[in-house]
Amino acid sequence: MCVVEAAAEEAAVIRFLRTHPQAGRAGRDHPALQGCAEASWARIPGCPAGIPALFQGLLDPAVGPEALRLLGNVLLDGVFHLGAAMPTALPFLIRLAADPGIAVRSGLVDLVVVAAELSRPVDADDARAVLLFGDDGDHPERERCRAVFVEQASALRALLDDETLPDGLIGADDRDRLRDAMTPR
Repeated sequence: MCVVEAAAEEAAVIRFLRTHPQAGRAGRDHPALQGCAEASWARIPGCPAGIPALFQGLLDPAVGPEALRLLGNVLLDGVFHLGAAMPTALPFLIRLAADPGIAVRSGLVDLVVVAAELSRPVDADDARAVLLFGDDGDHPERERCRAVFVEQASALRALLDDETLPDGLIGADDRDRLRDAMTPR
């Protein structure tokens, strides 16, 4: 991520927190966010300091959609790449997506599915895939995300087995991606 993009994301998070100060206070005690405030976000290149407040904002139905949009911008480096913060954020995303009471649940599920897809290993012999997604050696966040999916397998299973999911929230292909992601390699 370039310095300009990181500064723009930081500024967007600051604007969000100024506009919605309640977002940083919402859901501090939610079990899915245990450890979020203590994570080493500041050590992650390009990661805004306010990322824990974005996670808390996801729990507020009024500002959750905006918090989710900003979080997606921070966690994805463009269309085909995971951001450096995704491996740290992924456990919280998975646990929140498994909670039927989260208003932005469908968006969280989508973000988790995208992370599963983008964390898949890239075949070094497939020139087109390497061109689009880059070499795995240049993207260590993929392997770290794969490890998180395996570690969070019980929460993913809970999500996939949840009978309260609206029809079509997780299609068959997305279910396969998530099952594949939680399988150790």
